[in-house]
Amino acid sequence: MRASRPAGSRPNLEDVAARAGVSRATASRVVNGLSTVDPTLRAKVQKAVDELGYAPNQAARSLMTRRTDAVALLVSEPEVRVFSDPHFSGIIRGVSQEINAAGLQLVLLMAQSPQDVHRVERFLTAAPVDGVLLISEHAVDDPLQGWLARSGMPFVVGGRPLQSDLPASYVDFENFEGAKVAAQHLASIGRSVIGTVAAPQDMSAGIDRLAGFKKGLGRSFRSGRVEFGDFTQRSGDAATTALLERVPDLDGLFAASDLMALGAISALRRAGRRVPEDVAVVGFDDNEFALTADPPLTTVRQDPVLQGRLMVRLYLAQHRPDLELQRVDDIPDVHGLDHLIMPVTLVVRESA
Repeated sequence: MRASRPAGSRPNLEDVAARAGVSRATASRVVNGLSTVDPTLRAKVQKAVDELGYAPNQAARSLMTRRTDAVALLVSEPEVRVFSDPHFSGIIRGVSQEINAAGLQLVLLMAQSPQDVHRVERFLTAAPVDGVLLISEHAVDDPLQGWLARSGMPFVVGGRPLQSDLPASYVDFENFEGAKVAAQHLASIGRSVIGTVAAPQDMSAGIDRLAGFKKGLGRSFRSGRVEFGDFTQRSGDAATTALLERVPDLDGLFAASDLMALGAISALRRAGRRVPEDVAVVGFDDNEFALTADPPLTTVRQDPVLQGRLMVRLYLAQHRPDLELQRVDDIPDVHGLDHLIMPVTLVVRESA
C-alpha cells in the first residue's frame, strides 16, 4: 500500500496517476505533452492535474523532453540604441507578449563587444534555452548569425539577413517600398532639391531604404545629397548640418528613421530654415516621438510590436508544433513560411 502523502507537501506524479486511475508512465506522457496517449486517458490525467494543482518538476521534464521551455532574445546592438530607440522596445514588447501567451520563459541576452559574443556563445552552448530570437541589424559583420547557423540552434532573425547563404528565418518590413513612397511624396508636394539622411549600409534596412529613396526620385536623385547617420538623433543633426553646407538650397529631406528626422529638424532650425515652409521632412518608423514632434512628423509607419510577435510565432510554428498558436485577426498565419515581409504605410502630418 502506498504511503500517504504528508500534509502540505506538493502533489507528485504518483498522486496524479493514482487520482486518474492510470499508470505513472501514462501520467508522465500526458504531463510532458507527448501525443501517444488515448484521448480518454489524457482527459482523466488532465482532470487529476487540475484537481490536485500539480506542477511538473521542470528539471525532470527537461530531461524527458530535452526542452527547457525557455527562449532567448539576443540583442546584438549597442546598448545606448536599444534603450533609447522605441523601435527596439516595441520588438521586445511584442516578443514578450507572445512568449507569455505560449507559456514559455524569455531570457534576455545582450552582446556588443567580442567578449560579449564569446560569453553568449558559451552560455548558449550549455543549452539552457531551446531557441534564439536574434535582433541584429548590422548583419554584415555580426558573428552571431553564423555561429547560430553552425550550432544547429533554432533561431529567427528580426530583419532580413544580408548573408544570402544563411539558413535563417526572419521577419522584416517593406523598407524599400516605404522609402520610395517617402521620396515620391516629397516630389509630389513640389520639392525639387531633395536629400536624405540615410541609415548605415552594413544592414539590410539601411541598404533597402537608400535604394528605395533612389528609386522614388528616379532621375532627380543626386548622390551629393546623401549623408549617413546611425539612427540616433545626434547623427541626424550632424548629417543634416553637413548636407546644408553642401546643398544650401535643400527643400526636401527624407530621414531613414524618426529619431534622425528629429535631429534633422533641430539642425534646420539652427540654420534658420523653417519646417515645412523651407524644407519638408519625412521620417521612417512612426514611433512615439513622431506625433509629438514640432511640427508633427510625416513618416513611414511600421509596427515593431507586430514584428516581435511574428518572430515568436514563426519560431513556434517551425520548432514547437506541440504548442497551438491562437488565431488573431490582425496577425497573419505563419505556418509553412520561412520569412515574412510586412507592409508599411505613409502617415502624412504637418512636417511634409
